[in-house]
Amino acid sequence: MVRRSRGIPAPSTIDSKWPHQIALPDDICTDRNFTLIRRFLEGHGLSCRTRAVIAIWEDGAQQQWRLHCFADAAAAKAFLDHFGGVVFDPKRDRENGRARGVWRRNGVYERILEIGPLSVPEILRN
Repeated sequence: MVRRSRGIPAPSTIDSKWPHQIALPDDICTDRNFTLIRRFLEGHGLSCRTRAVIAIWEDGAQQQWRLHCFADAAAAKAFLDHFGGVVFDPKRDRENGRARGVWRRNGVYERILEIGPLSVPEILRN
């Protein structure tokens, strides 16, 4: 059985202590974009926890998204204003509010290649 490190909070703890969450597609949070996000957070004195969620659209498409979780609503708004993304409510957007539930999305899947100052690295575009 795989155990979680003592330094990493449980998913339910993140949802309760860092409830202001902004979702970005996981493939857009890599490479130089990861550095841009970290520099923004450090430059503004913000801290967040990250975790993953699988988004499933009505047409059956699935994609992993990265949640940037903040304790403070103003910090989440600053992040959203700068990078864009989707506001994610852990109680509303997961299956019955389960901490490990998937994110049911409405409509048809459409890949996001650019959002705010971030773009999917060329190597991940195909």
